[in-house]
Amino acid sequence: MSAPERLDVTGLTVTHGAVRAVDSVSLTVHPGEVLVLLGESGSGKSTLARTVLGLPGRTARVTGSVALSGTRLPLGERALSDIRGRRIGYVPQDPDAALDPLRRIGAQLVEVLLRHRAADGRRAARRAVPGLLDAAGLTDPERAARSYPHELSGGQRQRAAIALALACGPGLLVADEPTTALDALVRARVLDLLTASGASVLLVTHDIAAARRVADRVAVMHAGRIVESGPVERLLTAPEHPHAAALVAAQPGGPR
Repeated sequence: MSAPERLDVTGLTVTHGAVRAVDSVSLTVHPGEVLVLLGESGSGKSTLARTVLGLPGRTARVTGSVALSGTRLPLGERALSDIRGRRIGYVPQDPDAALDPLRRIGAQLVEVLLRHRAADGRRAARRAVPGLLDAAGLTDPERAARSYPHELSGGQRQRAAIALALACGPGLLVADEPTTALDALVRARVLDLLTASGASVLLVTHDIAAARRVADRVAVMHAGRIVESGPVERLLTAPEHPHAAALVAAQPGGPR
Protein backbone atom coordinates (compact mmCIF):
# COMPACT_ATOMS: atom_id res chain seq x y z
CA MET A 1 0.00 0.00 0.00
CA SER A 2 1.08 3.58 -0.61
CA ALA A 3 1.84 5.76 2.39
CA PRO A 4 -1.31 7.32 3.88
CA GLU A 5 -2.11 10.60 2.17
CA ARG A 6 -3.01 13.96 3.71
CA LEU A 7 -6.11 15.59 2.27
CA ASP A 8 -6.55 19.36 2.50
CA VAL A 9 -9.78 20.98 1.31
CA THR A 10 -9.68 24.78 1.40
CA GLY A 11 -12.56 27.17 0.79
CA LEU A 12 -14.42 24.68 -1.38
CA THR A 13 -17.68 25.92 -2.88
CA VAL A 14 -19.84 23.91 -5.29
CA THR A 15 -22.87 25.45 -6.95
CA HIS A 16 -25.47 23.93 -9.27
CA GLY A 17 -27.28 26.85 -10.84
CA ALA A 18 -28.66 28.87 -7.95
CA VAL A 19 -28.09 26.08 -5.42
CA ARG A 20 -24.93 26.25 -3.32
CA ALA A 21 -24.49 22.60 -2.33
CA VAL A 22 -21.12 23.17 -0.62
CA ASP A 23 -20.40 26.57 0.88
CA SER A 24 -16.78 27.59 1.63
CA VAL A 25 -15.81 24.32 3.32
CA SER A 26 -12.30 23.69 4.64
CA LEU A 27 -11.19 20.43 6.23
CA THR A 28 -8.13 18.23 6.64
CA VAL A 29 -7.76 14.46 6.82
CA HIS A 30 -4.40 13.72 8.41
CA PRO A 31 -2.30 10.74 7.25
CA GLY A 32 -3.79 7.53 8.62
CA GLU A 33 -6.79 9.31 10.13
CA VAL A 34 -10.48 8.42 9.76
CA LEU A 35 -12.56 11.58 9.38
CA VAL A 36 -16.32 11.03 9.33
CA LEU A 37 -18.42 13.63 7.51
CA LEU A 38 -21.77 13.44 9.26
CA GLY A 39 -25.02 15.03 8.11
CA GLU A 40 -28.57 14.48 7.02
CA SER A 41 -29.63 13.97 3.41
CA GLY A 42 -29.10 17.15 1.40
CA SER A 43 -26.46 18.58 3.73
CA GLY A 44 -23.82 18.62 0.98
CA LYS A 45 -21.58 15.88 2.34
CA SER A 46 -21.79 13.61 -0.70
CA THR A 47 -21.25 16.55 -3.06
CA LEU A 48 -18.12 17.46 -1.13
CA ALA A 49 -16.79 13.88 -1.31
CA ARG A 50 -17.48 13.57 -5.02
CA THR A 51 -15.82 16.92 -5.69
CA VAL A 52 -12.67 15.67 -3.94
CA LEU A 53 -12.79 12.81 -6.46
CA GLY A 54 -13.19 15.23 -9.37
CA LEU A 55 -16.82 14.24 -9.87
CA PRO A 56 -18.87 17.31 -8.89
CA GLY A 57 -21.32 16.92 -11.79
CA ARG A 58 -21.38 18.39 -15.29
CA THR A 59 -23.27 21.54 -14.38
CA ALA A 60 -21.29 22.29 -11.23
CA ARG A 61 -19.24 25.42 -10.73
CA VAL A 62 -16.38 24.75 -8.31
CA THR A 63 -14.10 27.20 -6.51
CA GLY A 64 -11.54 26.62 -3.79
CA SER A 65 -8.85 23.96 -3.71
CA VAL A 66 -8.19 20.29 -2.95
CA ALA A 67 -4.64 19.12 -2.20
CA LEU A 68 -3.31 15.61 -1.76
CA SER A 69 -0.16 15.45 0.37
CA GLY A 70 0.69 19.01 -0.59
CA THR A 71 -0.05 18.71 -4.31
CA ARG A 72 -3.03 20.74 -5.51
CA LEU A 73 -5.38 18.59 -7.55
CA PRO A 74 -7.28 19.59 -10.66
CA LEU A 75 -11.02 19.46 -10.05
CA GLY A 76 -12.09 17.96 -13.38
CA GLU A 77 -13.03 14.32 -13.97
CA ARG A 78 -10.65 13.68 -16.87
CA ALA A 79 -7.68 15.25 -15.11
CA LEU A 80 -8.21 13.13 -12.00
CA SER A 81 -8.85 9.81 -13.74
CA ASP A 82 -5.26 8.66 -13.25
CA ILE A 83 -5.25 9.61 -9.58
CA ARG A 84 -8.56 7.91 -8.76
CA GLY A 85 -7.83 4.26 -8.12
CA ARG A 86 -4.09 4.76 -7.78
CA ARG A 87 -3.82 7.36 -5.00
CA ILE A 88 -7.50 7.78 -4.10
CA GLY A 89 -9.85 4.82 -3.75
CA TYR A 90 -13.62 5.34 -3.95
CA VAL A 91 -16.35 3.20 -2.38
CA PRO A 92 -19.83 4.40 -3.44
CA GLN A 93 -23.09 3.92 -1.58
CA ASP A 94 -24.34 1.52 -4.24
CA PRO A 95 -21.71 -1.08 -5.20
CA ASP A 96 -23.44 -1.50 -8.55
CA ALA A 97 -22.17 1.99 -9.41
CA ALA A 98 -18.62 0.66 -9.15
CA LEU A 99 -19.15 -2.73 -10.79
CA ASP A 100 -19.74 -3.50 -14.47
CA PRO A 101 -22.77 -5.84 -14.56
CA LEU A 102 -21.57 -7.47 -17.80
CA ARG A 103 -18.10 -8.47 -16.62
CA ARG A 104 -16.85 -10.94 -14.03
CA ILE A 105 -15.45 -9.50 -10.82
CA GLY A 106 -11.98 -10.92 -11.46
CA ALA A 107 -11.77 -9.36 -14.91
CA GLN A 108 -12.70 -5.98 -13.46
CA LEU A 109 -9.94 -6.21 -10.87
CA VAL A 110 -7.41 -7.21 -13.53
CA GLU A 111 -8.38 -4.16 -15.59
CA VAL A 112 -7.87 -1.81 -12.64
CA LEU A 113 -4.46 -3.29 -11.82
CA LEU A 114 -3.30 -3.00 -15.44
CA ARG A 115 -4.71 0.49 -15.95
CA HIS A 116 -2.75 1.85 -13.00
CA ARG A 117 0.33 -0.32 -13.62
CA ALA A 118 -0.06 -2.02 -10.23
CA ALA A 119 0.79 -5.46 -11.66
CA ASP A 120 3.59 -6.60 -13.96
CA GLY A 121 1.43 -7.86 -16.80
CA ARG A 122 -1.92 -9.62 -17.12
CA ARG A 123 -0.75 -12.93 -15.65
CA ALA A 124 0.50 -11.23 -12.48
CA ALA A 125 -2.75 -9.27 -12.24
CA ARG A 126 -4.78 -12.47 -12.41
CA ARG A 127 -2.67 -14.05 -9.69
CA ALA A 128 -3.29 -11.03 -7.45
CA VAL A 129 -7.09 -11.18 -7.72
CA PRO A 130 -7.90 -13.90 -5.13
CA GLY A 131 -5.73 -12.21 -2.52
CA LEU A 132 -7.46 -8.88 -3.08
CA LEU A 133 -10.90 -10.43 -2.72
CA ASP A 134 -9.83 -12.39 0.35
CA ALA A 135 -8.48 -9.22 1.96
CA ALA A 136 -11.85 -7.59 1.28
CA GLY A 137 -13.59 -10.30 3.31
CA LEU A 138 -14.98 -12.58 0.60
CA THR A 139 -14.87 -16.10 2.00
CA ASP A 140 -14.59 -17.85 -1.38
CA PRO A 141 -12.46 -15.47 -3.45
CA GLU A 142 -11.99 -17.86 -6.36
CA ARG A 143 -15.74 -18.22 -6.82
CA ALA A 144 -16.25 -14.47 -6.39
CA ALA A 145 -13.63 -13.77 -9.07
CA ARG A 146 -15.56 -15.97 -11.53
CA SER A 147 -18.91 -14.39 -10.65
CA TYR A 148 -20.85 -11.60 -12.29
CA PRO A 149 -22.09 -8.92 -9.86
CA HIS A 150 -25.70 -10.15 -9.95
CA GLU A 151 -24.53 -13.56 -8.71
CA LEU A 152 -23.33 -12.05 -5.43
CA SER A 153 -25.30 -10.80 -2.43
CA GLY A 154 -25.43 -7.10 -1.59
CA GLY A 155 -22.79 -7.50 1.09
CA GLN A 156 -20.56 -9.49 -1.24
CA ARG A 157 -20.91 -6.85 -3.96
CA GLN A 158 -19.92 -4.15 -1.50
CA ARG A 159 -16.84 -6.16 -0.53
CA ALA A 160 -16.00 -6.55 -4.23
CA ALA A 161 -16.33 -2.78 -4.63
CA ILE A 162 -13.95 -2.32 -1.69
CA ALA A 163 -11.49 -4.73 -3.33
CA LEU A 164 -11.62 -2.55 -6.47
CA ALA A 165 -11.10 0.61 -4.41
CA LEU A 166 -8.10 -0.87 -2.57
CA ALA A 167 -6.57 -2.87 -5.44
CA CYS A 168 -3.79 -0.38 -6.17
CA GLY A 169 -3.05 0.44 -2.54
CA PRO A 170 -4.30 4.05 -2.49
CA GLY A 171 -3.23 6.30 0.36
CA LEU A 172 -6.68 7.92 0.66
CA LEU A 173 -10.04 6.17 0.69
CA VAL A 174 -13.27 8.12 0.10
CA ALA A 175 -16.35 6.14 1.10
CA ASP A 176 -19.81 7.63 0.47
CA GLU A 177 -22.49 5.94 2.63
CA PRO A 178 -20.95 2.51 1.93
CA THR A 179 -23.11 0.56 4.39
CA THR A 180 -26.59 2.02 3.85
CA ALA A 181 -28.23 -1.10 2.36
CA LEU A 182 -26.48 -3.66 4.57
CA ASP A 183 -27.66 -5.44 7.71
CA ALA A 184 -26.01 -4.63 11.04
CA LEU A 185 -23.48 -7.48 11.06
CA VAL A 186 -22.33 -6.94 7.47
CA ARG A 187 -22.26 -3.18 8.08
CA ALA A 188 -19.84 -3.57 10.97
CA ARG A 189 -17.58 -5.87 8.97
CA VAL A 190 -17.48 -3.51 6.00
CA LEU A 191 -16.61 -0.54 8.23
CA ASP A 192 -13.82 -2.54 9.82
CA LEU A 193 -12.46 -3.43 6.36
CA LEU A 194 -12.27 0.24 5.42
CA THR A 195 -10.36 1.23 8.53
CA ALA A 196 -8.06 -1.83 8.44
CA SER A 197 -6.73 -0.76 5.04
CA GLY A 198 -4.17 1.58 6.61
CA ALA A 199 -5.22 4.39 4.26
CA SER A 200 -6.46 7.78 5.36
CA VAL A 201 -10.26 7.66 5.21
CA LEU A 202 -12.94 10.25 4.47
CA LEU A 203 -16.21 8.49 5.35
CA VAL A 204 -19.51 10.13 4.45
CA THR A 205 -22.47 8.92 6.49
CA HIS A 206 -25.60 9.90 8.39
CA ASP A 207 -25.08 6.97 10.79
CA ILE A 208 -24.01 7.96 14.32
CA ALA A 209 -23.19 4.36 15.24
CA ALA A 210 -20.87 4.05 12.23
CA ALA A 211 -19.13 7.29 13.20
CA ARG A 212 -18.69 6.10 16.77
CA ARG A 213 -17.26 2.77 15.58
CA VAL A 214 -14.53 4.01 13.24
CA ALA A 215 -13.95 7.77 13.44
CA ASP A 216 -10.97 9.58 14.88
CA ARG A 217 -12.67 12.91 14.21
CA VAL A 218 -16.16 13.95 13.10
CA ALA A 219 -17.23 16.96 11.03
CA VAL A 220 -20.95 17.78 10.97
CA MET A 221 -22.39 19.35 7.81
CA HIS A 222 -25.61 21.32 7.50
CA ALA A 223 -26.81 23.38 4.53
CA GLY A 224 -23.48 23.02 2.77
CA ARG A 225 -21.31 24.12 5.67
CA ILE A 226 -19.37 22.40 8.43
CA VAL A 227 -21.04 23.61 11.60
CA GLU A 228 -18.89 21.69 14.09
CA SER A 229 -15.91 19.35 14.10
CA GLY A 230 -13.83 17.62 16.73
CA PRO A 231 -12.65 14.33 18.24
CA VAL A 232 -15.30 11.65 17.92
CA GLU A 233 -15.93 11.02 21.62
CA ARG A 234 -16.21 14.70 22.46
CA LEU A 235 -18.47 15.58 19.56
CA LEU A 236 -20.80 12.60 19.86
CA THR A 237 -21.01 12.94 23.65
CA ALA A 238 -21.28 16.71 24.05
CA PRO A 239 -21.89 18.47 20.72
CA GLU A 240 -21.94 22.27 21.02
CA HIS A 241 -23.63 23.53 17.84
CA PRO A 242 -27.46 23.31 18.05
CA HIS A 243 -27.79 21.49 14.75
CA ALA A 244 -25.03 19.02 15.61
CA ALA A 245 -26.68 18.38 18.97
CA ALA A 246 -30.07 17.78 17.35
CA LEU A 247 -28.59 15.45 14.73
CA VAL A 248 -26.74 13.38 17.31
CA ALA A 249 -29.64 13.23 19.76
CA ALA A 250 -32.10 12.08 17.09
CA GLN A 251 -30.29 8.82 16.32
CA PRO A 252 -29.54 5.58 18.15
CA GLY A 253 -25.95 5.67 19.28
CA GLY A 254 -26.17 9.36 20.04
CA PRO A 255 -25.02 11.06 23.27
CA ARG A 256 -24.28 8.72 26.15
